[in-house]
Amino acid sequence: MSDVQRFGDEVQRAGKNGFNGAVSSFAEANKGLQAIAAEITAYSKKTFEDGTRAFEQLLGAKSLGQVIEIQSQYARMVYEAHVAELSKLGEMYAGLTRNAYKPVEPAAAKAGTPNRLRSA
Repeated sequence: MSDVQRFGDEVQRAGKNGFNGAVSSFAEANKGLQAIAAEITAYSKKTFEDGTRAFEQLLGAKSLGQVIEIQSQYARMVYEAHVAELSKLGEMYAGLTRNAYKPVEPAAAKAGTPNRLRSA
């Protein structure tokens, strides 16, 4: 086999490996984005239900003190749920990035990607 043929085979193999890595990467990203969309949908539904429940409680309040207490509890619950959800979504996005990068990592390493990106 000549050097030209070997070089051609290597280029073809590298192209195939890169393509397969890209397809796997896109599949992982798609899976991660679907999970994030499902999480956001569930959070939105829960938030709406919690808001409806708080509004119903406000309608049944007998005094200004009860109104203030209901509103305070609702505000605290919303804040805590929002902070927890942001943390969860941050973890999901980080996982999506890690999982989407794994299939292309070998090709990136061969291409000389800086170490700081490979260890992310």
